[in-house]
Amino acid sequence: MQPSRLLPLLIALGSIFAGPALPAATTPKTIVTIQGDQFHLNGQPTYAGRTWKGKKIEGLLMNSRMVQGIFDDLNPATVSRWAYPDTGKWDAERNTREFLAAMPVWRAHGLLAFTINLQGGSPEGYSRNQPWHNSAFRADGSLIPDYLARLKRIIEFADDLGMVVVLGYFYFGQDERLTDEAAVIRATDNATRWVLEHGWRNVIIEVNNECNVRYDHAILQPERVHELIARVKAMAGPAGHRLLASTSYGGNTVPRENVVRAADFLLLHGNGVSDPKRIGELVRLTRQVSGYTAKPIFFNEDDHFNFEVPVNNFTAAVEEYAGWGYFDFRMKGEGFDEGYQSVPANWGISSPRKAGFFRLLAEITGHRSEHYASPPAR
Repeated sequence: MQPSRLLPLLIALGSIFAGPALPAATTPKTIVTIQGDQFHLNGQPTYAGRTWKGKKIEGLLMNSRMVQGIFDDLNPATVSRWAYPDTGKWDAERNTREFLAAMPVWRAHGLLAFTINLQGGSPEGYSRNQPWHNSAFRADGSLIPDYLARLKRIIEFADDLGMVVVLGYFYFGQDERLTDEAAVIRATDNATRWVLEHGWRNVIIEVNNECNVRYDHAILQPERVHELIARVKAMAGPAGHRLLASTSYGGNTVPRENVVRAADFLLLHGNGVSDPKRIGELVRLTRQVSGYTAKPIFFNEDDHFNFEVPVNNFTAAVEEYAGWGYFDFRMKGEGFDEGYQSVPANWGISSPRKAGFFRLLAEITGHRSEHYASPPAR
């Protein structure tokens, strides 16, 4: 073959074997790090210098469970359940656009982080059967581009706003959509690599939501989940940095020693905890687990409210120097404006419950609630 014809062939073959081009890494605006038991953003503790009623707020991570920001349903038999009341149809792109539009409002009230999941959460709040198919992973652990495109817009705007994204990988009820343990490991590696290759520094990882609740794959269960935490931490990005990682347990549960030792930060859930005193006890017990060293603790799911009374689960977490996360879904008979985990979601501060959380959040963090600028088109 003549050299002039051989060169294009070699180039073509090289591109095949090299795989897809890597994404261009961004220059991060928001860099989350940990110093002892504090979160820092761009080298400064969160809520720097802030106290509330004599309690230190500096270094905490106040958050909300917004796991459905990239939700879709790939099951034609169930997708009609999520129809918007004004159109009669489900629209994944609309869901993400409205999520983006709400983010500056959350941030203006002092929200520094939100949890969003690659396999979402139950849009019915609590449900054993999940016939819908909401997963950014294919059965073999490869990633679905449409989900990633929506997530990319959210992460980048969070970076602009100075917000941390708590990115969850797996959710019980959807994890069985991955074929086997090898697929789970492949999915973990693919998701971690995707975040690292983009160069974002405002993303921390929750390997799975509530590892002790109904997972099919053993590596996602309490005895072995630390293996995936270690796997996320072991992967380095182009600039040499790694992702901070942890996992969570069901409500009213103290993390086990294997996770306490492996995780960069510790996640608690307040579901099932109606007495705020127990919230404080959970934090104290977590710090007493064998192998604990100083590291941040925060709740990133709690379905208790009572924000108008002096002592509630939110204030009880603050009392013990732990961040707190709001979890809200529509109860039966409630309207479209309720519930951030329910689909379709109204991502605004559109109900008395939501308003109560954001009012108390703004008070505790010292933020006024004027809106930031509208988000750019994404």
